[in-house]
Amino acid sequence: MNWICESQAFGDYLEESEEVDYTHPLITAKAAELYSPSANETAYVKSAFEYVRDRISHSWDIQSSRITRKASEVLFFREGICYAKSNLLCALLRRQGIPAGFCYQRLTLGDTPDTGYVIHALNAVYLKSISKWIRLDARGNKCGVDAQFSLQEEKLAFPIRKRYEEMDYPVIYKTPHAKTMDALLRHSDGLKMYLHGLPSEL
Repeated sequence: MNWICESQAFGDYLEESEEVDYTHPLITAKAAELYSPSANETAYVKSAFEYVRDRISHSWDIQSSRITRKASEVLFFREGICYAKSNLLCALLRRQGIPAGFCYQRLTLGDTPDTGYVIHALNAVYLKSISKWIRLDARGNKCGVDAQFSLQEEKLAFPIRKRYEEMDYPVIYKTPHAKTMDALLRHSDGLKMYLHGLPSEL
């Protein structure tokens, strides 16, 4: 798929925001910790991705009602849904000067269309070593979900099933989409939000 950058300026994919608060001391410290043993940019991206994927729990998987939104909140509580986890990965990457953005998929909430649809968030990162954007999904692996870091082919959490009218949105956004952040702001119970309060389209 040909990805469409919301902005042609790499600097726009390095900006700090309320949700991507990468000057927060927790983000600064974690980025430095992960960066220190990394041999190069690619190694750091892989390390940051795997940290968010494996060490930050997906709130639904642990059946937590807590809602996190800002990257620093996600890191402090060590949990969040995909919208929140993508904020954290973006913050860790931008903290080290690596352009990162946000991508979205429209997926079935359950296994089939009768369960309804939901917007799923993941990240795109620009790697200078290969001069291209790649997508990474730090949602968190579990039975049936096996997202990996790969420069050769995408290994996302959820391959698109066109027969169910699932889709990839082609845009690499500079900031988290407003619909996803509004969902996190409007709800107080994460479990109810996950089942009934997430956007079904952008």
